[in-house]
Amino acid sequence: MDWDADPNWEWRTAAEDSPEQLYQLWEDAVARSRAAVAEALTGGGLEQMARFNWPDGRSPSLRRILIDLIEEYARHVGHADLIRESVDGLTGEDPPGGSVVWPG
Repeated sequence: MDWDADPNWEWRTAAEDSPEQLYQLWEDAVARSRAAVAEALTGGGLEQMARFNWPDGRSPSLRRILIDLIEEYARHVGHADLIRESVDGLTGEDPPGGSVVWPG
């Protein structure tokens, strides 16, 4: 992909994908993430330092990286929830009827 040719590609990339395709992409990403974390944990646990340095020479621990990723994921989920609420008008944690149907 030539990112310079279409700088807004990431905003349109899934425009033609079905909900099923999007759920599959998400499930595949989750599986890759879980495998990467499991591999990292067997390689030294949460306190091991990353293999890169910040400009000041410090390295974050795996624990710090995972906490930052959880925080970022939660932020995006919150944004997505606000968008969903603006579309369907529903608020709260559970849909009417109290059941959630997860794909797969």
